[in-house]
Parts: sequence; C-alpha cells; structure tokens
Amino acid sequence: MGESPGAACDDPALQACLHWARVEKGLAANSLAAYQRDWESFSRWCGRHQVALGGCTRDHIRQFLLDLRREGRGARSAARCLVAVRQLFTYLVREGELTQDPTAGLRAPAWGTPIPEVLAIGEMEALLAAAAMGKATGARDRALRARDLAAVHLLYGCGLRISELCGLRCQDLDLEAGTLRCQGKGGKQRWVPIHRRAVAAVREYLQQHRSTLVGDLPGCRALFPGRGGEPITRQALWARLRRHGRTAGQAVYPHRLRHSFATHLLEGGADLRSVQALLGHADIQTTQIYTHVVSGRLREVYRAHHPRA
Repeated sequence: MGESPGAACDDPALQACLHWARVEKGLAANSLAAYQRDWESFSRWCGRHQVALGGCTRDHIRQFLLDLRREGRGARSAARCLVAVRQLFTYLVREGELTQDPTAGLRAPAWGTPIPEVLAIGEMEALLAAAAMGKATGARDRALRARDLAAVHLLYGCGLRISELCGLRCQDLDLEAGTLRCQGKGGKQRWVPIHRRAVAAVREYLQQHRSTLVGDLPGCRALFPGRGGEPITRQALWARLRRHGRTAGQAVYPHRLRHSFATHLLEGGADLRSVQALLGHADIQTTQIYTHVVSGRLREVYRAHHPRA
C-alpha cells in the first residue's frame, strides 16, 4: 500500500473510487488514507476468498467483518471498515458497475462500544504542570516548552482534533475575543471559544517564543511550526505529548484530551447539542458516547458514598 492517499491501489475500481472520494466528496487527506487502507483490506480479503466485487453478497461482507474481529480489530475499527465498504459499493452502483448494493441495510456487528478514556480534572492539571515544567537549557528549549504548553491548553480547552491543532494559523486566533477558527473533517470550519488560561499560554508563546522557532522564516503562518517552518506534524506533537504524560505519570494521547474536554463539559452541566457543536460532530449520536462516561462516573460516586450502595 502506498504512503499517501494519492498512491495507486492495484484494483482499477478502487483507484476510481479513491479519485471520486477525493475530488467529488472532498474528503480530507487523513480520511482518504483511512478509506484506502480499508478498501485494500477488503480487496485482499476478496482475493483470498476468490470473491469478485460484482459477486459480493451481504453474507460475504458479514464474514469479512467477523474475520476482522478474529484478527483483533475493535468494534469501532470494524464499523469504520463497513462505512468504507459501503462507500465503495455506493460508488459502483452509481457508476452502473453494479445494479445492487450488498451493504444496503447492513449494520456493523454489536461487539460493544468502547467507553472513551478520559483524564480526571486533577490528572489534567498534572499534565499541564508537566508541560510547563519541562527542561529549558536555552532559548529553543524554552520556546518548545511554551509551544507544548499552549498546544496542550488548546487540545484540552477547545476539544480539538490533533490534525485541527496542527493546521492552525496565527490568523485563526482572536485572543482579544477569546475564540479560534479551526477546519474540521470535510473542510468544515467552526469557531470555538478559548478559556482565559489557554489565552494566556498562547499569548505568552506568541509574544515571547514563537519567533525563536520560526527563525529566519518570517513568511511562516503556522501557529505551531515544526522544522523548516512547516506546521508541526501530528507524529511530532504526539511524541511531545507522550513525553509530558510520562512525566505526569499518565498514558496520554491527543484524542484522550478531546474525550476529557467533552466529558468535563457534560459533567459541568453542558447540554449535548452544545458539546456536539464545539466538537464539530456532524451526528449527535457520535457525541452521545460521552453521556455513558458521565453516567459511569455518577455510579462510581453513588457506590462510594451512598450508605445503601
């Protein structure tokens, strides 16, 4: 498999579908890469079982999903694969290659929905403290520490996806109004409020440290530049975040901060529709998973403190 979503799949039908998803559906690069992986996984399964795309039935696709489960894939991964395969057959029917969509009405197996992992508020404070206390032996180290602290504040305080954070430009922030503009999945933009501690961290980073990272590249617009003035990569930022997590004694990954953002809002009394808008979810069912986290926390409090529990 190629490394980029533009890399060619071996099957011409997959090539054409990938082009359709990129040009007509306007999917982001990360989504295209995920679709390509799932389509190629399905294509390899069909090859092993000597099933042509035109001869696929609902039972074949069910068996494909069950085999994914046997390989250790989780419920969410299998559901995503089904979405990708459904898009493939939607395209083939639309182009007249097939007359019937074998995925119509097919639902992913109910293997149980994993509850998102979240950090408690105290754990989140410890992570921020770890990012602020990183070693700083020179101007660049101090700049990296300030950049990391601002990034953690925005990931958690605004509930951003890591790709949204890496794509931020300086002009996307209005620190006076306390808002930022980010571009989510499918190129959809949304405005998100920034809390005052995040504003302070970002302002200090911009005023005192960003120029050290930009160096002699005054045309750089990335809020968080990596090497060469390009936006920092997701992998590099994730590595920095893991390092601070280890210092705080926690297993931390970017989406865990987004999960924590949503859960803490709901625990504080926010309504589900508002959280949906802040996260940029197209479907409120995606947001509803966080209500299970909140109800689980309430059960723990009840069992710990009610005399009849």
